[in-house]
Amino acid sequence: MDAVLKSLSVRAPEAADKRSDAPRPERVTERPTRQEAEAAVRTLLRWAGDDPEREGLLETPQRVVKAYEQIFGGYRQDADAILDRVFEEVEGYSDIVLVRDIAFHSHCEHHMVPFMGRAHIAYYPRRGVVGLSKLARVVDAFARRLQTQETMTAQIADTIDSVLHPRGVAVMVEAEHLCMAMRGVQKSGVSTITTQFTGVFKQDPNEQVRFLTLVRDRR
Repeated sequence: MDAVLKSLSVRAPEAADKRSDAPRPERVTERPTRQEAEAAVRTLLRWAGDDPEREGLLETPQRVVKAYEQIFGGYRQDADAILDRVFEEVEGYSDIVLVRDIAFHSHCEHHMVPFMGRAHIAYYPRRGVVGLSKLARVVDAFARRLQTQETMTAQIADTIDSVLHPRGVAVMVEAEHLCMAMRGVQKSGVSTITTQFTGVFKQDPNEQVRFLTLVRDRR
């Protein structure tokens, strides 16, 4: 037994050294061509059990690739740049600005199945305000990517906070995930809620209550 333990103690460092010296696979960053993307769709069609050469599927690869350009267009958008114009002439307004019920569609990064819902955004301006449509565009910039709802919520809040430097940001996202409705547990109608707070919203629970009350108040 001692001989075995001794031999293991000698060989273990060598094995560790070999593991550390082993080349690691490089991340693929080059974007495939349109032709390669269409070929990948044909492969998936065959894997699903269908014939990509039949009439109804002949143009499906082109349609899918074209649709993906829009569905995942957020990768080509700079969310910071969307907020680059600030309107400072607001007659001294410094209270809460809330845009609610911003509809979005995104795709779960785990199964590439859609999730959709609404985002609610509030902030306390410090040096001015941005156009209301810009907040909706920021949501789209992050939603039109492969996402998790938690990550998207944080990205929206962090971007607004870092670009506008407001006194605080509050974001709530409500969504239904089709990866939960179409597969696995197969439960439809389930809503997931995520929130992210910065500044005064994070520091003062009363501000969180005010935000949530304004979001829920439908009068």
